[in-house]
Amino acid sequence: MSDTYVPLISSGVAGPLGVLHLPRLWQKVSLEEKSNLAPGYPGVGKGFDAMTLAALGLEEQAVRDDTKQSKPTYPEFEAWVKENAKSLNRDAIEKHNAAVRGYNHDDETRCGILGACGMTDDASSPKDAVNLNNLDDWYEFHQAVLK
Repeated sequence: MSDTYVPLISSGVAGPLGVLHLPRLWQKVSLEEKSNLAPGYPGVGKGFDAMTLAALGLEEQAVRDDTKQSKPTYPEFEAWVKENAKSLNRDAIEKHNAAVRGYNHDDETRCGILGACGMTDDASSPKDAVNLNNLDDWYEFHQAVLK
């Protein structure tokens, strides 16, 4: 039986290129290609993953193929992104980063994550998807590894 891993790199983290979520995307695709991504996590999903690929003008299958073939370190992955992205410029990166920072989950998703974590949904609760996803990842990590 192979080990699986909850991705713990936050969508709020950027690598040297300055693109939020790109390190997490690399981690998830890399884990998926080795069949080590925890159940319930897509290698490339419809949320921040799709937003990041679209912002940079990268094809999902090309990212998957290169990751499977070359098994890149993160710096190698960024070098590949630099060579293959159709819209890797400061404006595109800033627009993408603002979209990631500004994205909020719907009420049902927010309440579900907070409830699973034993938190109440009140004025002090996080509303943004980055922080809610962090809470969700930490909860899933706790359930899979620490409990």
